[in-house]
Amino acid sequence: MSLFGLGSNRNQKTFRPKKNAPSGNKGVQLKKHIDATLGSGNLRDAVRLPPGEDLNEWLAVNTVDFFNQVNILYGTLMEFCTPTTCPTMSAGPKFEYRWADGVQIKKPIEVSAPKYVEYLMDWIEVQLDDESIFPQKLGTPFPQNFREVVKTIFKRLFRVYAHIYHSHFQKIVSLKEEAHLNTCFKHFTLFTWEFKLIDKAELAPLIDLIESIVSVC
Repeated sequence: MSLFGLGSNRNQKTFRPKKNAPSGNKGVQLKKHIDATLGSGNLRDAVRLPPGEDLNEWLAVNTVDFFNQVNILYGTLMEFCTPTTCPTMSAGPKFEYRWADGVQIKKPIEVSAPKYVEYLMDWIEVQLDDESIFPQKLGTPFPQNFREVVKTIFKRLFRVYAHIYHSHFQKIVSLKEEAHLNTCFKHFTLFTWEFKLIDKAELAPLIDLIESIVSVC
């Protein structure tokens, strides 16, 4: 069963295969810690770095978890988020996102929302599978730019949440998924806020919701 009961939901469709936490004893231990603290219901405690643990290890394991959460959430909307319904990747009328990965696509291009999410998930998988960025073996050092890579991943995952809330929230409600969405986004928000992973300007499309989350927790 995945986080927040999503694994048992009849509407669940996985956008792509779930990623596992980094292998090695430390990654497994931290994943168990995440699951245990989430079970307590206190999300503020769940996001904090456990005493004595390495920050990069904590960021790595959580990055995989949040990738999986967004993967599952978006999977429930695939038949509704199409190039016809969502010809651009937007978050309301004021915010539109264009895709570039700096390698295959160096100049930002306008694409539909589902194409943007496809590009994004492909790009994140490449980062997660690159052992020079996300080491799989215990004791292997993280690269100096690791935090910057993580920040870019979280910034782009936020855009999927922003699109879902602005373009598909009523469909989420009709599917009775809003509790899952809100809990996942609350967890995501508290984690990114705790470790300052997303610049405030990037949060503008959902800033009212975010400020309500961080002020009451």
